[in-house]
Amino acid sequence: MTPETSVIVLIDVQTALARLMHERARLMENLVRLLSAARVFALPILWLEQNPRHLGRTEPELCALLEGHTPIEKLSFSACGAPAFLAQLESLRRPTVILCGIETHVCIWQTARDLRARGYTVHVVSDAVASRTPHNYAIGLQRCAAAGAVITSTEMLLFELLATAAAPQFKDILRLVK
Repeated sequence: MTPETSVIVLIDVQTALARLMHERARLMENLVRLLSAARVFALPILWLEQNPRHLGRTEPELCALLEGHTPIEKLSFSACGAPAFLAQLESLRRPTVILCGIETHVCIWQTARDLRARGYTVHVVSDAVASRTPHNYAIGLQRCAAAGAVITSTEMLLFELLATAAAPQFKDILRLVK
């Protein structure tokens, strides 16, 4: 995984859903780190919202980090069910997809499964995904791993993208993880 070959996909962190998540504070803290790191690494971000007319918009603290991006609306649980998502993802020509958002056992799982079936390398950021219950969160991660997704953490992912302390982004990333 390198910054040049990766894309971050933020799934459905909408106010109506996000407030119901188990360990919501952990989720939001790590999403802020990931989106901030995306800027440091110049990673593209694809941002999805599930049926926003009924579930509301993305959490405001995340929207502040998504300036210049437009959310992709979807009704399917898998992001791959949204033609606009697939078109944007394919146009990027990046084989590694980093998934974060909610819910682990529904939209994250189904997107991971479908992306793997399309040949993408998928990393699910375990501390930047969530479900309403710990049980569904755990089952979701298990299913993602069984489908071939790499289960990682925010800090592990950021240091993997850095690869070396000599990277020009090292100090910026160090500030995000401390």
